[in-house]
Amino acid sequence: MWVYECHKMDFTKAGKLESQNEVQQPQQPTKGTSFFRTCFNGLNALSGVGILSIPYALAQGGWLSLLLLFLVAVLCWYTGLLLRRCMDTHPLIKTYPDIGERAFGYKGRAIVSVFMYVELYLVAVEFLILEGDNLDKLFPNTAFKVAGLKIRGKQAFVMLTSLIVLPTTWLKSLALLAYVSAGGVLASFILVICIFWVGAVDKVGFHENDSVLNWKGMPIAISMFAFCYCGHAVFPTLCSSMKDRSKFSKVLLVCFITSTINYGSMAVMGYLMFGEHLKSQVTLNLPIKKMSTKIAIYTTLINPLTKYAIITTPITTAIEETSLFRNSRSLSILIRTALVISTVIVALTIPFFGYVMAFIGSFLSVTASMLLPCLCYLKLNKAARKMGLELIIIVAILVAGLFIGVVGTFTSIKQIVNHL
Repeated sequence: MWVYECHKMDFTKAGKLESQNEVQQPQQPTKGTSFFRTCFNGLNALSGVGILSIPYALAQGGWLSLLLLFLVAVLCWYTGLLLRRCMDTHPLIKTYPDIGERAFGYKGRAIVSVFMYVELYLVAVEFLILEGDNLDKLFPNTAFKVAGLKIRGKQAFVMLTSLIVLPTTWLKSLALLAYVSAGGVLASFILVICIFWVGAVDKVGFHENDSVLNWKGMPIAISMFAFCYCGHAVFPTLCSSMKDRSKFSKVLLVCFITSTINYGSMAVMGYLMFGEHLKSQVTLNLPIKKMSTKIAIYTTLINPLTKYAIITTPITTAIEETSLFRNSRSLSILIRTALVISTVIVALTIPFFGYVMAFIGSFLSVTASMLLPCLCYLKLNKAARKMGLELIIIVAILVAGLFIGVVGTFTSIKQIVNHL
């Protein structure tokens, strides 16, 4: 509560100062992250593990569901712009929870924080599980001894992965993380190239598939598409870190166009190659003896390693800003290390986490990426509440988001229950 009062006082003081200044000074570029580095960070946030499952999503929904991928991309791009406009309403807004607080007070901050941080946290957990599954497939029967205790298989690789990503979480500068992000973006493109190579050169081939539309699999397809564009929790942090925040709209455009081309290419190639036989991860369908397959799998392993830090940064930043020793470097390292340890514990205790991926997309991602940006913008911008094209678009996004959320969440929970 003390933290909320401090934020409230800051917002009030800043509001009075702004009202006293009739002539506003133009925003000058300050020390921060450059345009291209922010693009790398944004692409890294959008081009996640969803790229492995996007062919499976297309197989579930049929060819026409590809239109829904583009529709979800456009809707999420527009709601990203709404978050940018929300940040323009007050100079002290730097994070997604700040937007929620400015719009709906302490309750708004709490709601946004819960959805945002749980989503980011579960994505980080999924990274570890993905690493454990793939490494165990590459190196079966591997075991490590720790303090006399023998740890085997997936559990051992999850712990090993956590040790590798731990140093990257200690980097507080997003400018430094941009170098890590560049590796993640490159890995995503290499993965798409490897899939194309397997189909065109390694004689797997591209075949026609007759499934135009599959209503039964549509909820899963839409949920996975929404999961692919769940970067909104990071967008305000990226925007506030820029030298020139006025260029963030261009950053969003570059990131969404590039990632959608990448997702669309992977979905079409994977579906043409394996059709209805696609597994939840396209790499599991590849012929294991081919060199291109091995490169694809190793690239898959690299991808989460480069994304873990930027996904968890908003969580650790929020914790550090609420602590009494916010400028303590040692405390910062301790907090970030504790977060990594907690994700390891969750990854080891939830072996069926893959079944909740659609749940993350339909419930958490839809709420954080579609519904909350629209509601916050309508609350902060009175002009937007007047009847017009903008209001119609926002209401349409809210209706579409609610439909995807309800149907997708129900289907996801039903699947989870069936696999218990």
